[in-house]
Amino acid sequence: MEVDRRKFLASLGAGALSVMTPEDRAEALEHHMVDLLDGEAFDHHHDHDHHHIPDGAPSTADLDPEVLDTNELLAETAEAEAELHAETHHEDEEEQETPQARRGTGNLFRTNEPVLEPMPKKPTLEDFFRLRFAPANHVLQSAMHALEDGQPEENVLAGLLHDVVQNLIKVDHGWWGAQLVEPYVPEYVSWGIRYHAALRFYPDEEYGYEYPELYNRIFGEDYVPPAYIKQQAEFATKHPLYVSARMICVNDTYAFQPEKKVTLDPFIDIIGRHFKQPKEGLGYDNSPVAHMWRTIEMPDNPL
Repeated sequence: MEVDRRKFLASLGAGALSVMTPEDRAEALEHHMVDLLDGEAFDHHHDHDHHHIPDGAPSTADLDPEVLDTNELLAETAEAEAELHAETHHEDEEEQETPQARRGTGNLFRTNEPVLEPMPKKPTLEDFFRLRFAPANHVLQSAMHALEDGQPEENVLAGLLHDVVQNLIKVDHGWWGAQLVEPYVPEYVSWGIRYHAALRFYPDEEYGYEYPELYNRIFGEDYVPPAYIKQQAEFATKHPLYVSARMICVNDTYAFQPEKKVTLDPFIDIIGRHFKQPKEGLGYDNSPVAHMWRTIEMPDNPL
């Protein structure tokens, strides 16, 4: 996928970029790419809402001019931001003061989401893909690459499910995502989902997984993971199920192709063989994660 570097940097803003951690930047870039893949038109305000911009981040105008003089990335970002502002002409004080959702908020809880169609009784995973996860292009493409590559069906299912929890929550999405599906899938799948997020920025030549060059191209520097992610990656590397998480990362690198359209249809039989659909419906089986599925089904419920 081609990413307009200057437009992306402008969507962050030099002020926010100055205080973003490497993890913030990595997540912002990935979510920007998923938005593009799902056909969401670029919008300056939407992107400020959607990306992992720290609460209370300074505006570009608040930055010390000496900081811009000595930091090429921030200087370029400020310039790109000014260009975008001149093009749009619609940024006013009222829009700037609109309350923003916290960075880790799931897609379904964004204030600009449309009214949701009711789910059927005893909802299935297919129903959730159709009515809550759609368009889900990224995970569909990830699963399709595994399928076309002749990988085991568990890899296909892991690719299909690895990011769907981001409709509920984005924070630590590997762990939340594993928890969401754990009662219904083989351990290989849930374990891989749990640790794929930590392994994304660690190359592995044996599996043909290279460091994502796009991060380096956008920000001009290597990704430096926080200590807890480093610890998780080291643990995962030594685990017998390491390959499950690593292959999610491998398949992810082929899952940002705007021209490629994938439906759920090729995966229905695989879901049937490997996903234990509760007869009561997801959210109604009294499992330890039933509440998570009900929350995705009914994100507008006040209690």
